[in-house]
Amino acid sequence: EVQLVESGGGLVQPGGSLRLSCAASGFGFSGEGMNWVGQAPGKGLEWLSNINSGGGRSTYADSVKGRFTISRDNAKNTLYLQLNNLKIEDTAMYYCSRPATSDRGQGTQVTVSS
Repeated sequence: EVQLVESGGGLVQPGGSLRLSCAASGFGFSGEGMNWVGQAPGKGLEWLSNINSGGGRSTYADSVKGRFTISRDNAKNTLYLQLNNLKIEDTAMYYCSRPATSDRGQGTQVTVSS
C-alpha cells in the first residue's frame, strides 16, 4: 500500500520559515521523481516543485523560486521542502505527490499570518 505522510506545517509569521517532510512507503521511492503541490483556500492544486529520483535536479514554480528548497533522503524514504521568507499568500495545504500516479498524502497545513 502506497503511503505518503506529510508533516511539519504550522502557523508562522510573514518572513518565517518551516521545513516540511513527507515520509514515503509502499513503492520504490528512490527510483521516482517527486513533487510538492499546494492548495490555497478556495483554489485548485498548484504545482510547486519537483525533484528527480537522485536528488540532483530540481525545478520550482516562479511563485516559490528562491524561497523554497526541495530535497530528499532516499536512505530514509523522505522528501523535504524548506520554506523560507514565507508570505501570507503561501498559506495552503501542502502535499507531496508522485508525478507518475498523482498519489498524494493527507497534506500538512501551512498558515502564514501576523
